[in-house]
Amino acid sequence: MFAGKTTALLQRVQAEMDLGRSVMLIKSNKDTRYGTDSVVTHDGTRLPCWALPNLSSFSQKLGAVAYDKVDVIGIDEAQFFGDLYDFCRKAADHDGKTVIVAGLDGDYLRRTFGSVLDIVPLADSVTKLTARCNVCGKRAHFTLRKTEETQTELIGGSDVYMPVCRQHYVSGQVVIEATRAVLKSQKVFDDSYVEGVTIANQ
Repeated sequence: MFAGKTTALLQRVQAEMDLGRSVMLIKSNKDTRYGTDSVVTHDGTRLPCWALPNLSSFSQKLGAVAYDKVDVIGIDEAQFFGDLYDFCRKAADHDGKTVIVAGLDGDYLRRTFGSVLDIVPLADSVTKLTARCNVCGKRAHFTLRKTEETQTELIGGSDVYMPVCRQHYVSGQVVIEATRAVLKSQKVFDDSYVEGVTIANQ
């Protein structure tokens, strides 16, 4: 996160528009941080988009005639689309579309996230972007989650995540796990202490 994926996507899309090509942007309807009708960068740059639960519904919602006229399809937050591979393969191979995809390839635990890595074999080119570590300023290849939530899909910004280098990812995970263990044991202690107190009316 914070590597400029959406910025790069919008720059590519704008370049295609400047060449006179018809462009449509899609993002997941799960991402409502900056509204549902635009793809928006962290610094506020925006372009209108379709916010959809899946990609397979795009051509139907747009209509066959309008879909045929589209030259370029940009997809933001691609990791949230379960049908990413099938859509990209059909759009590029069979429908003749240029498909530009921006998304995370891994989650905060450094496991694959969604189908982004699955489409690499379909791609003409792949650009992996990195941010800067919030701790030391080195290249940040990983994302550290700062909250206690453990579900894979947790949409948020700098309030939830921070980009970190390998060293600070590993040390950060150790600190987070230790803090959770202390808080959990403190809660158990507090709960058992409260259960042992009897309050009597005088």
